[in-house]
This record gives sequence, C-alpha cells and structure tokens, in this order.
Amino acid sequence: MAARALLEEEGEEALTMRSLAERLGIKAPSLYKHVSGRQEIETLLAAEALTEMGETLANESGLEAMGRAYRTWALDNPALYRVATTRPLDRENLTPGLEDAAAAPLLEALDGDRNRARAFWALAHGLVLLELDGRFPEDADLEAAWAAGLG
Repeated sequence: MAARALLEEEGEEALTMRSLAERLGIKAPSLYKHVSGRQEIETLLAAEALTEMGETLANESGLEAMGRAYRTWALDNPALYRVATTRPLDRENLTPGLEDAAAAPLLEALDGDRNRARAFWALAHGLVLLELDGRFPEDADLEAAWAAGLG
C-alpha cells in the first residue's frame, strides 16, 4: 500500500492526502473518490498492522517467543506500529472480528484470560514505545529488561 510506504519512509507528518496522491500519480481531489480522508487511511493502516501482528503472534509458541516477535515486528515497522497502537482504535470501521483475530494467539497462550492478555500487551507495548522513543539509557540492557518482563 502506498500509504504505508509513505508512512514508513517519511513519517506520520508526511502522510497527507496531497502527498499520498502525489505518490500515486494522481491529484488530491481524485484520491477522495477512493477514501474519505486521512482518518480512513489510518484505519486501513491500523487494520493492516493488526492483521500482521496477529499473524506474527500466531507463528510463535509460548509467551516469550510471542513477546520477542511482537518487539521485532514493532521495531521493523515503527511508524505503522504507532498509527495502530498510539491513538483510539476506529473499531466501528474495522473489519468485524479483526481485533479479536489479532488477539486470539495471545489469548490462546493465556488460556483465554483477557486480563492477563491485556497486562502482557501493556508490558510489551510500553517496552516497545520506550525503546522506539529512545527513553532507555545507552547502557540499558534491553534484552535483560525484556527477559525480566516476559518472565
């Protein structure tokens, strides 16, 4: 998707209707024939991220492996990760069942315990954002922090 490439290459600020239209080789008004605006594009990007994160978790066995895979995916897709996880999720316009499908592998690993799944996700999400934002000191052992958290 052109919006994703623009997002990852140039950052969130560059994700405008005008810049996306330019990337697609069309005029901005023509883009509105396909999407209603930036909010819809962000919802589509969040859906893409949820799908990929769910698939990433589904390919792992055990919480430690899931946590490491989640971290790797987020660090490989930082701008998309932020769009999908740092603002309210437009659940009304997501494909029905998508959010549940993304969470299913983690829920299964935790025997359906939603509270533990939310706590696990909060830990992983917090560690990822701190790492992306460069909030750990240079001498921090991030591997050890992740191991402690996932343990």
